[in-house]
Amino acid sequence: METLTTLKIVHVAATVLLLLSALGLAIWVWRTRRNGDALAHTRTLQRPRVFVWLLMGICLASLPFSGWWLAHLIGWPLGQTWILASSVLYTLAALSWFWLVARLNRLRTAPNGSNGTFSLALALFGFVCVIAIAGLMGAKPV
Repeated sequence: METLTTLKIVHVAATVLLLLSALGLAIWVWRTRRNGDALAHTRTLQRPRVFVWLLMGICLASLPFSGWWLAHLIGWPLGQTWILASSVLYTLAALSWFWLVARLNRLRTAPNGSNGTFSLALALFGFVCVIAIAGLMGAKPV
């Protein structure tokens, strides 16, 4: 298989794994809270969910490298508006993900009865950023 096709598959697979992992964690917290556990969000960093967080981290770390390599192989200049906007959105999404992981870990080690609305806001912000990036990549406006 040629390099460009392989790289496209890896880039799309990392994006899909990232979104599916985030969606799986969100559904787990939502179902647990719906069943009456108000502190479900404090346990999202416990085993085996740590694997999902690590998978999300690996996907987040691989996306900028595979994206740059794709742009390089195709010959797109990195100064295009949609690439720059995607980079800014990616940076914001990654920072919100790191903040969310740190916040959930702090809540896990010292639960203080927080309702998790800020954690939910961080998660939704990161999710919306990744969806916007996917839209920019799909549309490729110049």
